[in-house]
Amino acid sequence: MSDSRHELIAVLKSSLIGQRYSPVVVGNYCAYASGFLDYLAQRSIPVTDVIDAYVEQYLRHAIVRFEKQRGRRPSARWHEVPRSGIHALLRLAHGQWPPAIEPTCAADVARFAICDEYEIWLREERGLACSSIAALMWEARNFLAWQIGGGIGGWAGPSINDVDRYMDLRAPKLTRCSLKAVAERLRSLLRYLHITGRVTTDLSGHVIAPTLYAYEGVPSVLDRGQIVAVLESAKKDETSVGLRDYAILQLLATYGLRSGEIRNLRIEDIDWRTEAIHVRHHKTRASTSLPLMEPVGEAVLAYLRSGRPMTDAREIFLRTRAPYRKLDKLYGVVRRRLRDAGVQPPGKCGPHIFRHARAVEMLRVAVPQKVIGDVLGHRSTGSTAPYLKLATEDLRAIALDVPGMEVLA
Repeated sequence: MSDSRHELIAVLKSSLIGQRYSPVVVGNYCAYASGFLDYLAQRSIPVTDVIDAYVEQYLRHAIVRFEKQRGRRPSARWHEVPRSGIHALLRLAHGQWPPAIEPTCAADVARFAICDEYEIWLREERGLACSSIAALMWEARNFLAWQIGGGIGGWAGPSINDVDRYMDLRAPKLTRCSLKAVAERLRSLLRYLHITGRVTTDLSGHVIAPTLYAYEGVPSVLDRGQIVAVLESAKKDETSVGLRDYAILQLLATYGLRSGEIRNLRIEDIDWRTEAIHVRHHKTRASTSLPLMEPVGEAVLAYLRSGRPMTDAREIFLRTRAPYRKLDKLYGVVRRRLRDAGVQPPGKCGPHIFRHARAVEMLRVAVPQKVIGDVLGHRSTGSTAPYLKLATEDLRAIALDVPGMEVLA
């Protein structure tokens, strides 16, 4: 056990160093992982037999030992570092951590089988993007866990009553738009269950959702002055985070790219010789080559030279802390930079407000709708139409008189 323990810690240390963790973090993770292995050895538990409950037991044991040694309780978040170190160890030992949930009854077996086959169908038959599949699968797992967990011993197809109760359960905390999205995801699952013969009746038509009218709302949008204020504020931050965020904001403001298009940009997507940037549009599975504008090129180059971590990852924009991998989302980046600049748009304040702003700017200088769609990566001009409603000032200029107003006057 001792030799294998030392070997496992050595592999863990090498893995952490390879992921560019700081020496302090490497030392802490290895120390806590070593303590956990000692705890297992004292109880004759092989590391390959560890379940999540053993980790929780060890953390409680470690807190008691901390209190005895120091005469006080650790901070509320003390457990985070030991837990992270132990999880890193278990990922090496098990290949995956947390481990996949094992079915405990016939209902679980049926649920897992449906989810596995549904995911394959979405990917291979429907050809959906990964983000769409993830959203559909979350709803499917949530619905099936709720429906099967309602006291049914095995798999029995959902009923109309189940559908209504589930939508009632989801409705209270959601907006009309979000609730409609839930309904569409649930309809997809119900259609699949009918197509594959798991239920005899197609229940998708019985999912009640709010009616959303085309162009009924006006999204948040920034004006040019607000965009300049955000860019100038971010440019003052010369830290690695500031350099990264400024380059991201330049891409958002200049091209109106989607969040995923920026997060998936790779080193090879920028052609410095021809001054072009290659953008892959994940929603339409198309690609566009755009001219690399000077402010964007300078911002990205400054980040690559002075802000980006040294790593083998090919994505341009990475986390600033190990493990260095591409960003999961840009919402926090945009919201933080808006706050720092003192800009408070009404409504939502995510990356898409820059996309809206770019569309409005192009509309105001008479750029054809087809060209706007090409820049934004739309498949058809119909996808660009909603942005027309954002140019509210322009719409006021061509407003028609309301018949009968002269009588009221």
